[in-house]
Order: sequence, then C-alpha cells, then structure tokens
Amino acid sequence: MITVEKIPFDQVPQFSDRDVAYVADDEKLRPFYKYPVTLEAFAEVFKDKAKDQTDRATLVKVLKNQYLPLATAPAVVKNIESLANKNTFTVITAHQPSLFTGPLYYIYKIISTINLARQLNEQYPDYHVVPVFITGGEDHDFEEVQKANIFNKTLVWENEESGSVGAMKTESLKPVLAELKDLLGTNPHAEEIYQLLEDAYTNNKIYADATIQMVNSLFGAEGLVVAGMNNPDLKRGFIPIITEELIQQKSHELVEATSNQLNEAGFKTQATPREINLFYLRDQIRERIVFDEGYYHVLNTDYKFNETELLVEVNQHPEHFSPNVVMRPLYQEKTFPNLAYIGGGGELAYWLERKSQFAHFKINYPMLIRRNSVLWLDRGMSKKMDKLDLKVSDIFMETESLIKIFLKRIADEPLHLKPEKAQLEKMFDDIAERIKAIDPTLEATVKAEGAKQIKSLENLEGRLMRAEKQKHDVAVNQIRAIKDKLFFSNGLQERRDNFLSFYVKYGPGFFEILKKELNPLDKRFVVIKDTAG
Repeated sequence: MITVEKIPFDQVPQFSDRDVAYVADDEKLRPFYKYPVTLEAFAEVFKDKAKDQTDRATLVKVLKNQYLPLATAPAVVKNIESLANKNTFTVITAHQPSLFTGPLYYIYKIISTINLARQLNEQYPDYHVVPVFITGGEDHDFEEVQKANIFNKTLVWENEESGSVGAMKTESLKPVLAELKDLLGTNPHAEEIYQLLEDAYTNNKIYADATIQMVNSLFGAEGLVVAGMNNPDLKRGFIPIITEELIQQKSHELVEATSNQLNEAGFKTQATPREINLFYLRDQIRERIVFDEGYYHVLNTDYKFNETELLVEVNQHPEHFSPNVVMRPLYQEKTFPNLAYIGGGGELAYWLERKSQFAHFKINYPMLIRRNSVLWLDRGMSKKMDKLDLKVSDIFMETESLIKIFLKRIADEPLHLKPEKAQLEKMFDDIAERIKAIDPTLEATVKAEGAKQIKSLENLEGRLMRAEKQKHDVAVNQIRAIKDKLFFSNGLQERRDNFLSFYVKYGPGFFEILKKELNPLDKRFVVIKDTAG
C-alpha cells in the first residue's frame, strides 16, 4: 500500500532560504518574478504570451525532423502538429543529458511538467498546452553528466572527448552499458528498462540523439515533446538577440543590477554574468567569446573576428553561437510559445535574476514553478522505520538530535536531570541571598560555584545518554544507516539516487504513482511511503 505525506518546505533543512522563500511567496522576492504561482494566474499568462512573435512554423518543422528516426507516440505527433496553432502553448522543463537520466529529480521535473500541462488543459479548454522537455546538449561540463548512482554504486562514463556533451559519440558508452546490465539483474522490469536504454544509446551515433530517444521512450505515451536546441533553424530566429549581445553587451549590466538587488534583499545570487554571454561552438569546441582590442576572440583557440566578420559568421552560422546560463532562458522563451518554466530551487534562482533582461529583449517572462521534490521510502525502508517507531517527520531531523529523541522515547528512566538541576539552582539562589546579607562580595563566588555544580550535572546527563546509546547500540546504528541512505552527506535522496534503483522494483508502476501524486502547484515536499509487505 502506498501512503503519501506532504511536508512544508520550511521543515526540510536541505532547502536553501531562497528556495523556501519563493515557495512561501515571500514579499522580498516578489519584485523579481512576474506571475504568482496559481492555476488562476495562467489566464493572464496565456494573453501575455500570445503577444510574442513565436515562429511556430519553424519550430514544428524542426521538431518533426528531430522525431523522424524515432518511434513516435500518437500523443506526441498530435502535440507537435498542434504547436502550429496560435491557441497552443507549452510548459517547459530542461536538464543536461545526464547518464541514464542522472539523479531522481530529472524524472520528477518531467512528471511535474506533464501533470501541469494536464491541469491546464482541464482548466482552460479553449487552449491546448504541450509538455516539453529540453535536453541541454550544448553544455560542455562533462563531469556533471557522466555519473549515475544506482543501488549505491556509482557508474561512470569514461570518455576523452571535449566540447559539447550532446555531440559526443555514443561508442564510448559500451563499457558502462555492460556494467549497468550486470548491476540491474535479470528480473522482467530490469530487462525491460535495460533494453530501452541500450536501444537509445546504441542506435544513435551522438549522445544528444540518444538522450532524446531515451526520454521519448519513457514518456512519449504521455505526449511529452523532447527537444534539442542546437539547431541552425531555431538559432536563426535568435540572430537579432545574439547580435545585440555580442555588440551591445546589455545582459551583463541588466543581470548584474538585478543580482545586486537580490543580494540587498538577502538572497545570494547564482550566476556571474559575463560581458558576452555566448560560447563559440564548432568542431567539438565550446569556448567563451571575449572582446579585446577591437577583436572578438574565442578563448583557447585561434578563432578571431572583427565586428564585420563576426556579424557575417552570426548570419551564416548561428549554430556556432551557444548561449550560456544567462542567455539560455531567452533562447528558450524566444523559440517556444511557453507559459511556465518548471525547475528546481537552484534553477529558479537563475531565473529570478532575469526579469529585467526579458523586458529589455521584449520577450514575455514566464511563470516560474518549483518542481515537486520527493522522498521515496520503499518497502524495506518503511519496515525499518516502523520497527524503530520512526515517523516521517522524524527523519528530517539532524541525526544526533533524532537519536536523542529516540533514546528518550524508549528509555526506562528519564535521560535528563531537570528536577535535580532546578533544585540545585534554587539551593544556590537561597545560599546567595543569605550570603549577600552577610557579605555582598561573596555573592558572585556562590553563583560561580552553583554554575559549576550545574555543569557537573549536565556532564552526568551526557554520560547517561552515552550509556543509553551503548545499551541500544543496534538501534542507534540502524538510525544512522537510515539517515545515511535517505540523506547521504545530508543531501536529499532525489539529488543522488537514480530512478533505476526504483524502476527495477516497481516497473512502470513507479511512474504511475508519481503521475498520480505530483502536482507542481502544491507547494509541499512529497513523501511517498510503500508499506506493502
């Protein structure tokens, strides 16, 4: 049996103050976003986004071409074709093409987005809303995508290529695929999901295409449209903004000013804007563009352009210009008729720095929605917690605090000396009063002696707690193991474990439960507990 509890964000210590503040509608953050996160507010978002000049024909053409080699579900075909219609809009999430999807929140982001689109289609029948997943294949930070933690074992994709991750060859994935096959085992769910992954990673020559196939195979039946953005036709529509960023370099000034305002409001900012927030991307290099002494240089290469040459390059090869984290939201919102971006706390922190930048480039600033965060307690974990009489709320405590509370619950005698300390304090207070009447200079000496005796009792309390820990050594170690498993290095499960650890046990039912329980407009942390025998 599956049970669900929902915890307020401010009771989850792993979340940043900014993350909690956004979910709680903190007034200090209100100037930095456009729409409140409510279903009703979308009525305004539809109207505002309709004013943007989205090149729907090009978008549909590109998506259809990307899907040509794929087995495409009817729901995806319908959604892509519907994007040509002015009454069709999108809700988007995005992530780097992590190995085997990387951490669990990759999946939670996608399902949050699918569920939001479903809600909007029910609430606003005059419009059609398409869920979209953008796979960030242009990124070149290979270390961020090369690992997956499955059954507490870290699989690593070893690869010597450089440049954008999406353009890397899949040939080098063979060793880690073989390792994954051995790790998953041979039950039906394991064999099914391994076959899906193997097909994706071996039927495509480059990693970006493999990732699109993988996500499509997992969620195509839900109508999720997967998009790769490194496309010359899509970037052609971004040329005016690329050109302005290169020549006028306004983003640096705008984002820096907003960052300063956020810092003044008490929220640490995420990104450091550059003078030019574009990379040069070609021949498996992705390097920053900098302006120096009248020329545009591509760092760590021999590429160099004067202004005229650079503008020719932009117009002939817009695909050679790759947005960094400061420009990527603009590119996304310029390309898609998008209503909302669904992301984690760290992602939304970047977006909160962008409102004035969007206004400058005359692109509608979307609603920002915090994706669902989830803690999944499988059957084995639930049994261990039940045996120790641990509640869901208990496990969010700091480990030593939880152990103390647990020991106090089960102790035969109180593990504190509160009555004795109260008596001792009263006794020394009385002595101090009597002494003061005789010789006031001795009062401080008496109080110091009293404090010393109280400290001795507190040391005895510590010894009592240590003795109780030794008495219940097995249970205490079990609590530590539970905490380490669910909150490794005090982080959240969703930031470490891969979905395969759960899919092998639950099969497609894992996704079905998430689709039933996740609602990104419900601003609480979701705890899913499997209590089956």
